[in-house]
Amino acid sequence: MKEIAKRVFDTEIDSLKHVASLIDDEFTKVVEVILKANGKVIVIGIGKSGIIGKKVAATLASTGTPSFFLHPGEAFHGDLGMVGGDDMVILISYSGETDEVLKLIPFLKWNQNTIIGITGNPNSTVAKNSHYHLNVNIKQEACPLALAPTSSTTATLVMGDALAVALMESRQFQHEDFARFHPGGSLGRKLLIKVKDLMRTDNLPFISETASFTELLLCMSEGRLGMVIVGDAQDVKGVVTDGDLRRALIKNPDTTTHTAIDMMSRSPIFIDENEFIHHAEQLMIEKKITAILVGSASDRKVSGIYQIYNQ
Repeated sequence: MKEIAKRVFDTEIDSLKHVASLIDDEFTKVVEVILKANGKVIVIGIGKSGIIGKKVAATLASTGTPSFFLHPGEAFHGDLGMVGGDDMVILISYSGETDEVLKLIPFLKWNQNTIIGITGNPNSTVAKNSHYHLNVNIKQEACPLALAPTSSTTATLVMGDALAVALMESRQFQHEDFARFHPGGSLGRKLLIKVKDLMRTDNLPFISETASFTELLLCMSEGRLGMVIVGDAQDVKGVVTDGDLRRALIKNPDTTTHTAIDMMSRSPIFIDENEFIHHAEQLMIEKKITAILVGSASDRKVSGIYQIYNQ
């Protein structure tokens, strides 16, 4: 069974390499025409090609290219009303001769839609009636009977991904843009929510420079942030973390000799409250800290604390 699995992987990888070698200037033209289009990108296919088409449309839509999938059967029975004159239409058919897809071509031409064909046959009816054609011709299906679409659907899927990525990079589509289309996920939370929305502002653990080791320990325990702020909200002298306490003990076990000013870091890391959570957490991971001061490092003022694991 393992050998069968490896054979399928090898066959499909070889097919992808072959399709990659077929990519030419036509791909660039397709990207450019989509970028210039005023309408949506409508993806049409049936059967396995339809399933791949749904994924292609979903990927395009989530990465900045307005797109949706249209079933050719439903289109032929009224849903063509969803197709505007400015829309681009991607027709997916590996053979290029799928009857349900071919029936739509006369309407698309009458409607003056730009047609992009994705087929495995440049001489097919779909290819010849398309303004642009992307060739996904494969050497071999992974199916031993050469009947079930395997390598061909993988190649079509990757071609759709290539289009989406090329469009993303052309539009300079960023993390924040992606998050706007995924507000319900963890990525949306990180990229749309700002530090001020989640920072802690009440009962911040402030302590004086002369505080003893015991006072520091009690303040840190009550604050439950793994750190205390030395000074006050308008004048931050430094911070003491639980790591600072441990290092102080290792250096000198006599707790009676320790004060806050001796153990504090005088250059704590700040982040502006209007920064996105994503940027805050990246900075905290980079600095290997779990809590960060929210405020201004230049005037040493703090308005809150954001803890990376508080959600």
